[in-house]
Amino acid sequence: MSAERQEFESARGGVPLNEPEVAERGTPVVDHAPSHAGEPIPMHGSREERAGPYNVIGQRQRKTDGLEKSTGRARYTDDLTLPGMLHGKILRSPHPHARILSIDTTAALALPGVHAVVTGDEMPIPFGIIVWTPDENALAVDKVRYIGDAVAAVAAADEDTAGRAIELIRVEYEVLDAVFDAEEAARSTDVQIHEAKKAGHNGNISKIVKLEFGDVEPGLAESDVVIEGEYYFEGTTHTPIEPHCAIGQWEQGGAAEGRLTVWSSTQVPHYLHRELAKVLEIDPARVRVIQPHVGGGFGGKSEPFDLEFCVAKLAMKTGRPVKILYTREEVFYAHRGRHPFHMKYRVGATADGKLKAVDARTLLDGGAYSSFGLVTTYYSGQLLAAPYEIPAYRFNSTRVFTNKPACGPKRGHGSVQPRFAFEVTLDKLAVQLGIDPIELRRRNFMGSFRRTVNELRVTSNGFMECLDAVEAASGWKEKRSKMGYGRGLGVAGSCYISGTNYPIYPNRMPQSAVQIQVDRSGRVAVFSGASDIGQGSTSLVAYIVCEELGVPLDYVRVLPSDTDFTPVDLGSYSSRVTFMLGNACVDAARKLKALVQDAVGAEWDIPPRRVLLAGGQAMDALDTGRNMPIVKAFNLAESKHGTLGSVGSYNTPNDVHGEYRGGTIGASPAYSFTAHVAEVEVDDETGFVEVKKIWVAHDCGRAINPTIVEGQIEGSAYMGFAEALMEQNIYKDADHGRAGLHNAPSLLDYRIPTSVDTPELQALIVESIDPEGPYGAKEAGEGPLHPSIPAIANAIYDAVGIRMDRLPFSPPLVWRALRERDAAAREPERMAAD
Repeated sequence: MSAERQEFESARGGVPLNEPEVAERGTPVVDHAPSHAGEPIPMHGSREERAGPYNVIGQRQRKTDGLEKSTGRARYTDDLTLPGMLHGKILRSPHPHARILSIDTTAALALPGVHAVVTGDEMPIPFGIIVWTPDENALAVDKVRYIGDAVAAVAAADEDTAGRAIELIRVEYEVLDAVFDAEEAARSTDVQIHEAKKAGHNGNISKIVKLEFGDVEPGLAESDVVIEGEYYFEGTTHTPIEPHCAIGQWEQGGAAEGRLTVWSSTQVPHYLHRELAKVLEIDPARVRVIQPHVGGGFGGKSEPFDLEFCVAKLAMKTGRPVKILYTREEVFYAHRGRHPFHMKYRVGATADGKLKAVDARTLLDGGAYSSFGLVTTYYSGQLLAAPYEIPAYRFNSTRVFTNKPACGPKRGHGSVQPRFAFEVTLDKLAVQLGIDPIELRRRNFMGSFRRTVNELRVTSNGFMECLDAVEAASGWKEKRSKMGYGRGLGVAGSCYISGTNYPIYPNRMPQSAVQIQVDRSGRVAVFSGASDIGQGSTSLVAYIVCEELGVPLDYVRVLPSDTDFTPVDLGSYSSRVTFMLGNACVDAARKLKALVQDAVGAEWDIPPRRVLLAGGQAMDALDTGRNMPIVKAFNLAESKHGTLGSVGSYNTPNDVHGEYRGGTIGASPAYSFTAHVAEVEVDDETGFVEVKKIWVAHDCGRAINPTIVEGQIEGSAYMGFAEALMEQNIYKDADHGRAGLHNAPSLLDYRIPTSVDTPELQALIVESIDPEGPYGAKEAGEGPLHPSIPAIANAIYDAVGIRMDRLPFSPPLVWRALRERDAAAREPERMAAD
C-alpha cells in the first residue's frame, strides 16, 4: 500500500476504502481501442489482468436496450397515445421583457375542438431545480423575461386546432426595456429582470462567488513568469434527437381525490414528481411520473419544464389525457444550454514550469432564470483545482440575468468553459518557458489520494497514464512543431466529478437506490429509479446482477424510472449514475448473493464463501465439478429464507469536501481524468480549420463495459469538437429590429457536425481502479469532453502561430486572427519606413 494511500485511510479514521472485490493495482492499465483507420493498436496488460476476477464486468457486452432501439421497437414519449388524448400548444412571448397587463382567452375557448385553456394565475406557485432559487412559474404570471417565455397553454382535439387557438389568445403587454449583454446587466440599475433580494441591490445579479485558497498575490509576485489572458466562450445548446415531450393524465377516483400521471422525456423523474406536487398543490402520493425511453438529454432535460406542468393542469381541467411536444424551435428557447463565459486569467509559475498561483475572474451570462445557476457559478471555479498541484488559487465568479433563454447544465456542466481558458493559458506558459506542453503538465501533476488546494478529496488518479497514452498514440514527440506550416498538434487535460456530493435538494437520505426481486424461474427483476438517457444505466445494473448472481444477461429485467414502484434516484446529471447507482446495485445484489451462498453451502455442508455463482451455475470453488443450476440454488435459498428480494442504496462519504461555505459544491466521491491530443490543418487563405484526429485517453476507473465507455469517450470528444468549431447561440440585437430573438432556432441553421465533418476519434481507456467506485469504476460520460476545445486551440497555435481565445474557431474569426498576425509582423517594417 502506498504512503499516500495509508495517509488517506488514516484520515478516514482507519476505515479501509470500499474495495472488497478490488485487488491493489499498480500502474493503471491502458486499453487502446482499435483506431477508425482499422490498424490494430496493442492492448496494455493481458485480458485477465484487465478484467480482474470478474466474469461479466470488464467484458464487451451488448446494451440491453440496443435491439429495441435499433429496430424501432423502443417507445418514446411521443410514441404513446392514450384513449381520448388531446393535444396541447403553448403560447410564447414575442417580447424579451414585458409586463403582462391582461390575457383574453374568450376567442380561443370558443373555437370548435378546444377543450381548455390555462394561464399563469392558475399555477402561481414558483419552482426551480435548486431549492434556494425558485424564480420560475409554469406560465408567466406578472411579466415575461425572454422571447419564448410561456404565457398560456391550450388543449384541443388535434395539434392544428391547438395551434389556431393560441393565435386567438389576446395578451396585452407593457413592453419594458431589456438587457442582453452580461456586462451591462451586471452594472444596470435601470433594467431589473428580477426583483432585487435587498433594497439597493441589483436584481440582475444571480449569484456571486468569491473564494481564495492560499496566498495568491504573493504567489504571483514571486513567479518568474505570469501569463494573463482574456477568453470568451459562446453559449451552445444540446441538440438531442428527441425534442421535449410530456403527457398528462388525471384519473378521478370517485369520492377519493384524483391521481395524476405524467409521462415525460425527463432526466430527473423524481424531482419532476416533487415539483408537480408542489406547483399543482397535490398530495405527492397521488402523483406518478414515468420516464419512457429518452432520445438524448446531455443536461437539457435535467429540470422541470413548462410543458410538464401544462399537460398536468390541462388534464386536470379536461379529465382527458393531454400531450405537448415541443417544436425544434421551442427546444432552442427552453434549452438551458451552456452559459456564455467571459473569463480573465492570471497564472504564475517558476522558471522550471511549476505553478505558483492562479487568479480567475468570470462573468456568466445566465439568461432569464436561475436554473442550475447557483451550482454553475461554483463549478466555474471549484472544479479547476485538479489534476495539477496549485499552491494558491482564487476565483471570483458572477452570474447575471439577461433577457435571453435561461442557461443551465450541458455535458461537463460549468467546467468546460474555465478548462478551455486554463489549458490554453498553460500552453502559453509552456511556450514562453520553452517547455514541452506535455512535460509542463507532468511537472505539475498533483498525484493520487490527495486533497486539492480547495480541499476536494481525490482518490485514484490516472492522469499521468492518460498523458503517456496520448503522447505515444499521436506521435507527439515526432510530429509536434515538425509537420510544416498549417499543420499542428495540441494537448490539454482535465478532471471531472463522478457524482456530486451534495444532493439536488437538501436531505440525508440515499442519493441512489435499487430493489431486486428473484423469481423461482431464475428471472431477476431490478427496480431502478435511474434515468437512462442513452448512456447505458439500464445495462449497467443488468451487468452487475449477472456478475453477482451468476445469471445469464437475458434473465435480467430492468424496470426503470417509474416513481410509483422504483426507489428514489435523483436523476441523470453530474455523471453520478454509474458510480452511485452502480454502488447501490452492488449492495443489493451482494445481499441476495449471501442468501443464496448460505443456502447452497448448507446443502453441500461447506462454508458459504466457497459457493461461486457464475455462468448460470452455483459451484464449489474448491471442486467446480460439484455444481447445480442457478435456478435450483435460488429455490434452495427461497425455501430457507423466504421470498428472495433485497434493496441497496448509496450515499456519498462525508469527508469529501472542505468545511467552508460552498465547499460541498464540486465535491465528489471520485474524479475522472482525461488528456487529449488534437491534430489540425489550418487553411491560411480562408481560415478554415480541419481537425484531422483527436486522441482521447480517459481514466474511468474500471471500464465496466469497454464498448460503452469507448462510445461515451467518442461522443464527448465529438461534442467538444462541435463547440470548438461550429456551435454558438446568437441572438439578434437592436440593430436588427427584433432584439433578443434567436438567430438560428433550427437544425438547418444551428451548425453541428455531420458524420462527414467529424474527425477521426481514438478512445484510449485508462483504468485506475478507484477504491470507492463499483468494481473500481468512475464516470465516462462527461469528463472526456473538456480537453477537446483547448487541445484544438493549442493545435491551431502550433499550426499557424495564432491564439484563439474566443469560441467558436470559425473561418471568419480564424481568418481575422491570421490577418492581425500578418499586420503585427509588418508593423516593425512600417515603423522603420516612417
